[in-house]
Amino acid sequence: MNVLTDNFSLYGEGLLGTVELTVFASLLALVVGVLMAAFRVAPVGSLRVFGTVWVMVLRNTPLTLLFFAVLLGLPRFGVVLPFKIFAILALGCYTSAFICEAVRSGINTVPVGQGEAARSLGMTFSQTLGDVVLPQAFRTVIPPVGSTLIALAKNSAIAGSFSVVELLGTYKTLNELGYSIIWTFVWIAVGYLIVTLTISALFNVLEKRWGVPR
Repeated sequence: MNVLTDNFSLYGEGLLGTVELTVFASLLALVVGVLMAAFRVAPVGSLRVFGTVWVMVLRNTPLTLLFFAVLLGLPRFGVVLPFKIFAILALGCYTSAFICEAVRSGINTVPVGQGEAARSLGMTFSQTLGDVVLPQAFRTVIPPVGSTLIALAKNSAIAGSFSVVELLGTYKTLNELGYSIIWTFVWIAVGYLIVTLTISALFNVLEKRWGVPR
């Protein structure tokens, strides 16, 4: 227990870093993911190609490699930002590919007649998607989106290898101070459980309120 009590501020700082990475990367992933899903079902061919390439590249690229590309590659092109921002970009863009596919699957569950009826009323593609299709698709994609964001929270541990303050990175300092490595990781695991169970509880509430009964 002394591992936690003696280093509570260190664990707290790491937990806060993980929460910040998770929250901001999740927001980015949701916005970009929904946008890419809209691209993939758009009537414009170039948008469909862009969305398809985005998903194929990011889903088939190791996250660690993407971190290297963003944190070490972008500064070579004059893009200089705090490492935490780079980490949020890497996590958010990577996860957006999975959010995109979850949302696109939800869009495919909406009967085709809904879109045809909207277009017959003179609604544009963006109006049909935003006002008719996505609200219905949202109800079916709550569980997979929740699982994806839980995976994002756990993937945030990679950021610690790139000088970003987060929970897993606390083990380095504690190991140097001579604390038990086993208990160090036990408390780190508890921290991740707090984050992931909070996300799970939030999406359980959303599913009970808006999800499609099965």
